[in-house]
Amino acid sequence: MGYDEAKASIKSSFSQTGLDYIDLYLIHAPYGGKEARNGTWRALVEAQQDGKIRSLGVSNYGVHHLDELESYIKELEAENGQGKGGKISVGQWELHPWLTRPDIVEWCTKRGIILEAYCPIVRGQRSNEPILQPLAKRYNKTPEQILLRWSLQKGFVPLPKSVTPSRIEDNAKIFDFHLTPDDMRSLETDNYSVCSWDPTTSND
Repeated sequence: MGYDEAKASIKSSFSQTGLDYIDLYLIHAPYGGKEARNGTWRALVEAQQDGKIRSLGVSNYGVHHLDELESYIKELEAENGQGKGGKISVGQWELHPWLTRPDIVEWCTKRGIILEAYCPIVRGQRSNEPILQPLAKRYNKTPEQILLRWSLQKGFVPLPKSVTPSRIEDNAKIFDFHLTPDDMRSLETDNYSVCSWDPTTSND
């Protein structure tokens, strides 16, 4: 994106929504190169300092992108003062048992960054997986509910997507059971299987 484009996008967000402020603004992907990434972040920080945005975050950043941004935040603080470089409050990635991203999770956890998990039910593509079926039967839950419960217990904020009212209701029925440590271990895989897209690997 870049500084000017990000400033225009922020302005457009307010003109389209009519809001006085926005709770959370994320950089959607790390594409565009270092200069564009840094410029986009600077535009968000300025909007936050103006009271237009409350919290900032990134989506689909790899650890190398996160390291780069952390260094840039320090540069901004050196130029403008402590706390003036912005803070990564939230990060959003595709996260599920077949894509656990331990390096990214560790990086964020050490820094107290909230992890949002999109595609937490893998778009329904894994419902018949053998590792899900015993748990679904034991707890009388759907495979999707097992996956959402897994996500919660990993400390993530799962973001299931559906337009079907009954499925939306089912997605909320995950607070009346708890997966045991053995259950959680049974859902561990060594897979790196993307069902959406994976900008984390971008090296531009």
